[in-house]
Amino acid sequence: MPMAKLTLSVDGAVVQRAKRYAAQRGTSVSGLVERYLDLLARPLPRQEMPPVLRLLHGAGKGVDASAHRRHLERKYR
Repeated sequence: MPMAKLTLSVDGAVVQRAKRYAAQRGTSVSGLVERYLDLLARPLPRQEMPPVLRLLHGAGKGVDASAHRRHLERKYR
């Protein structure tokens, strides 16, 4: 798939720290962001999940998402 351009607004101090971090690892900030987003978006195989996540995995099955949303809306008004 061809590369897509993404524009982010990030605190300048964070950008500078990210650039130093990337340089120390021989990569770019774009490379760091790409790998991070890929890790977030990729499903994690059950055997690779930390134990606490394996324990919680699937705990919300059958829960009405709209009821939970209403609960959160009331809680954080």
